[in-house]
Amino acid sequence: MRTSIPAAGIAALLLATSAVGCAKGGDGTEASPEMAPAAAVAKAAKNTEDITSFRYTMTGKMPEAGRIEAEAAMRIKPELAMSMKMEVLDQAAQGKVEIRLVDKVMYVGGGAEMAKEMDGKSWMKFDLSAMGAGKDLDELGAASQAEQNPATASTFLTGAEDVKKVGTEKIDGVETTHYSGTVGLDDLRASLKDKDAEARKQNEKSIEQYEKMGVETLTMDMWIDGEDHTKQFRMRGQADKGPLDMTIKFLDLNQPVTVQAPPAKDTVDLAEMMQGLEQS
Repeated sequence: MRTSIPAAGIAALLLATSAVGCAKGGDGTEASPEMAPAAAVAKAAKNTEDITSFRYTMTGKMPEAGRIEAEAAMRIKPELAMSMKMEVLDQAAQGKVEIRLVDKVMYVGGGAEMAKEMDGKSWMKFDLSAMGAGKDLDELGAASQAEQNPATASTFLTGAEDVKKVGTEKIDGVETTHYSGTVGLDDLRASLKDKDAEARKQNEKSIEQYEKMGVETLTMDMWIDGEDHTKQFRMRGQADKGPLDMTIKFLDLNQPVTVQAPPAKDTVDLAEMMQGLEQS
């Protein structure tokens, strides 16, 4: 059995760990116009704590992988689960992939293309708990943040000292206020001192992900709706292996999300495969 993973599979793992924000469509009214930009961003960041599930789209560029389009659904509570379908537009036939995260197990499926690499089986299984919370996934560039709340990075703009209001824009018919700013990872880490232990842990994991990419400074844009939730979010930075430029748009909030593991007969367990290679 071959052991290579299509580039789209690795890109999907990266996306799964670096998705940002959480949002809700507003009622068509602009966020409080009298609120200072920093306060508006802080309020939207605070509101992420009440999110239990959401659907979103992701478009943009990832280092090495190139242009990416994805649609995903994620449940944060009562337990983490996620399903994402994505396409790496610059990877031709290998560009389409799906990932699922269920019960601390991540499945990466590349359809027919992945099946060619794995003797007809179209899913690869990464048991995060059995693999030491992602130790082996780190080697694939996915890191150990597969279990983190993806809302965490939406709070990063609160660490910027230059937050400003850009203007108002409609996104999918929803009136939003657009804010922007820049933040260095060192300053972002320093801003964590006032957060509780769990929040610091989650933020630190996200910061480490960008450090591994070689990103030092993030340019952030946030579009906040009339209910003080993030409707759209953009993050840009220069990584060691190319530009990072991802836009996340949120489709709904706190709706049921159900994710099922793929059939066992179609799945290759990475841990078992690696053990077999060591013994051969």
